[in-house]
Amino acid sequence: MAGLGGNGGIILMYVAIIGVFYFFMIRPRQKEQKKHQQLLASVAIGDIVLTSCGFYGEVIDITDDTVIVEFGNNKNCRIPMQKSHIANVEKPKVAASS
Repeated sequence: MAGLGGNGGIILMYVAIIGVFYFFMIRPRQKEQKKHQQLLASVAIGDIVLTSCGFYGEVIDITDDTVIVEFGNNKNCRIPMQKSHIANVEKPKVAASS
């Protein structure tokens, strides 16, 4: 009977380690993914986006999981890309009328 107490302690230690992994590794990652999904849902035509590879461009068209982004001053440089590769979104500033 003395051996059962030792096995229960080991199981409790494994549960504690899994709990620590969850709260310090898995849960923050899930929060970050949720925040990124909200960011992608807010993308609209005319927004300036920063891609995951560091390019800035303006969104000119949106489909379910693809956006067409126009890069630079050359209006012919339009590249379709996956929404998931958008790192940041800047909404266009509205000009104040006098």
